[in-house]
Amino acid sequence: MDRIIFHIDVNSAFLSWEAVYRIRHLGCTEDLRDIPSAVCGDIKKRHGIILAKSHPAKKFHIQTGETISDAQKKCPGLILVPPHYNLYETSSKAFLSILQEYTPDVEQYSIDEAFMDMTGTQGLFGSPVVAATHIKDRIFTELGFTVNIGVSTNKLLAKMAGDFKKPNLVHTLFPEEIAEKMWPLPVSELFFVGRATTRKLFSLGIITIGDLAKADPAMLRAHFNKHGELIWNFANGMDVSLVEKDQRSNKGYGNSTTIAADISDESAAKMVLLALAETVSTRLRKDFKKAGVISVSIKDCEFRSCSHQVSLYSSTNITREIHQAACRLFDELWEGAPIRLLGIQTSRIVDEDDARQLTLFEDCNYEKLQKVDAAIDKIRGKYGIDSIKRASFLESPTDHMSGGISREKKTPDYNNLNLK
Repeated sequence: MDRIIFHIDVNSAFLSWEAVYRIRHLGCTEDLRDIPSAVCGDIKKRHGIILAKSHPAKKFHIQTGETISDAQKKCPGLILVPPHYNLYETSSKAFLSILQEYTPDVEQYSIDEAFMDMTGTQGLFGSPVVAATHIKDRIFTELGFTVNIGVSTNKLLAKMAGDFKKPNLVHTLFPEEIAEKMWPLPVSELFFVGRATTRKLFSLGIITIGDLAKADPAMLRAHFNKHGELIWNFANGMDVSLVEKDQRSNKGYGNSTTIAADISDESAAKMVLLALAETVSTRLRKDFKKAGVISVSIKDCEFRSCSHQVSLYSSTNITREIHQAACRLFDELWEGAPIRLLGIQTSRIVDEDDARQLTLFEDCNYEKLQKVDAAIDKIRGKYGIDSIKRASFLESPTDHMSGGISREKKTPDYNNLNLK
């Protein structure tokens, strides 16, 4: 029996979820999906890029990732919407919950995308197209937003089908349909073919996916190494990857933050590092993990980036220990240029019960620090992240839990928005 794989993709997810929330929960009558609108960051905090846009906004050639100022030049009347990540997480869970009613084999590919292995379910839900249409319509009826569903025999073809004409449609791309539906498309639309690869393929006279499918695999390997073989397989519709319902373990934990105004003061920079260490270590402890490598990244006012890392003697998830390592790296790395962005990343992740290697010369009570961090985590988990903070942050402009998704992006203040 051929496998049956669905790829489900929420149409303009962030904007759609915001539109549904405003209509269903805030009583708005204007649907953001029907007008030129976009979800974007905060220019004042130097996060001013387009994160998602409506279909009417696409007619003005507004692109995800471009600056707000460039988007407004293309469409002066563009409605700008702040991000609302708590809403996105809630909407994503609701969307995945519906999918899991049809098969236990659901793989979350991103916050707004998923794969389903529907092999052998025809007796329960009908043909693949009938089942996909039912799921699509049910999501719209119950949750209020639309999805595209691609149907095929493997993940690659299902994803390609899901990216066909939008919104609110079901498309098939079975192996016998590849020549008709996929090969005429520009090679840039093939999964895993980015801009640099596209330019190189163009220089070789490979313009469409069909051209790539018919190219000599040996020639592609000569120009692209293993990647050439991969994209040749994809162009011919070959993919053996499975739908993985179990989430892979995190290979690294990290957070970074763009600072509202460039800082040139060492103590201020180390306060930012402390706030980042708080969030990173909290995430490690939540997942019962420790990190054996700490790295610090800096981006200056000229957008020049640099980073440095160190291997720890023993893996850790203790806030103080991660901050101290980050400060040592910062001292070695920073040359005095005004700082725009700071980040802490970790790698060589191990389980929390991994034994600590002690030395004869250490006088730090790590057990006590672990208990303090555990108590802080428990208090914040029960009363909120602001229920307890270090005294050094009381007079500091730095958010004591910086990095990742900022507070204003998690839940915007709707009282200060002009809702219609």
